[in-house]
This record gives sequence, C-alpha cells and structure tokens, in this order.
Amino acid sequence: MIFETHAHYDDEAFDADREEILASMAAAGIGTIVNACASIDGLMDTIALMDKYPFVYGAVGVHPDDADRMTPETLDTVRRLSRHEKAAAIGEIGLDYYWHKTKEEQLIQQKMFRAQMDIAREEKLPFMIHSREAAEDTLNIVREYVKGGMYGGIIHCFSYGKEIAREYLSMGLYLGIGGVVTFKNARRLKEVVEYAPLDQLVLETDSPYLAPEPNRGKRNSSLNLPYVAAAIAELKHVTPEEVIAVTEKNAKKLLRL
Repeated sequence: MIFETHAHYDDEAFDADREEILASMAAAGIGTIVNACASIDGLMDTIALMDKYPFVYGAVGVHPDDADRMTPETLDTVRRLSRHEKAAAIGEIGLDYYWHKTKEEQLIQQKMFRAQMDIAREEKLPFMIHSREAAEDTLNIVREYVKGGMYGGIIHCFSYGKEIAREYLSMGLYLGIGGVVTFKNARRLKEVVEYAPLDQLVLETDSPYLAPEPNRGKRNSSLNLPYVAAAIAELKHVTPEEVIAVTEKNAKKLLRL
C-alpha cells in the first residue's frame, strides 16, 4: 500500500468533501497518511483527523510562516500533542525565507525551529523539515542537531540540488518526493532522485498543493501518488510497485509504525 508521508487534509480546500475523499483512499491503494500540521490553528485539527480515521497519523508542529505568532504556550501545546499515541513526528517545522526576507523575521524562524527540534529530541520523535530559499541555514541547524543526537527525519518537498541532498543523505535522513518530480522542468529534482538511494526516499503530496502531471494546477490529494511513484520508478529503472513497497517500508521504519 502507498504510504503518504505529508498531506494537509485539515486545509479548507477539503472542507466540501473531506470525508468522501478520505473514505476513497483504501480502495485506491493508499494505506497510511500522515497529516502534517502547518499552522498554530491546525494543531487541534490534525489531532481530530488522527482520532477520527484509523489510517491517519499526524506530525505536530508549527510552520515557519507562523513563527512570529508562537509563544511559550504554543510550544507547550506542541509538546503535549506530540505525546498523542498517533503523533508520528514533529512537523512541519523549518525555515522559509521566500516571504520572510528581513533578518529579524529569519532570526525568529530560527529560534522557533530550534525550539521544536528540541521537542523532537526530548520526545524521541523524527522531524519533518520545510525549507524554502533557506538552504544554508536549514542545513547548518539540522547538522548541528543530528550531531547531538536525533531520531531521524524527512526533508519535506526536497527542492535543492545534489550537493545538499548528499549532506542530508549522509546524515541518514530521508527526502520527501512529491508531484514536482513529474514536471518537465524539474531537472534538478530528477537528478537528485536518480542519485539518492531508494531506501532514503519517501512519497508525499503536500496536498492540496503541488499536484503532479497530468493534474498540475488542480487541487492535489493522495490519490495522485501513483503518478509520483511512476516518475520515480522511471528515474530509478525499477517498477512502480517496487517504489511503493520500498517507500512504504522506509516510512514505517522512520516513523516506527
């Protein structure tokens, strides 16, 4: 069964048909979904999905876009929710300099990133990293924490080149690969997928965002993951079935499910 390591079914894009679409997953070969929290407001929504659907697990954390809204109480909430029996990771956390270009904003993001990495270490959970236009700072912080002892992690929606991929892979981390790998202009990501060992890749969608070809531009869902698996299989010269089996094994090993 396909293991979806990163989706946002708490997003308002699914308000009209959330139950219907999640009910269709098993018949489509989707066995497990990790709903990744992406905002302060989404923390409890992610817990509600975990409680309602047996095949939905959660990553609890706060996206860097919300870093300036975080308080000590927010961090306490993340820590408390990380102890839920179906909390599989701390995420998605990290750095995003695309919209946040001032030094002050970036320092706040780094502070909250570190605080949530501390929670991952203390609660013995893997992490899910968001990194956009923040390659060097993200790598330096992750390297520092892994050196001090962590419990593994995924670089979600990996978007950098082979050299940075090599750094993360050498730390034993996993790269999250989604719909972008199907895009014709995604040369750099295709090179990374060719280079990376299959046993360090996991499947993801980032639903409702980043739908793969042939559905690019539409609302994404885990039902599109066969297109991602097929694209990876072509690059790795294996069958889609092997990609699905190995990435499921990888995700279960990392998330201890």
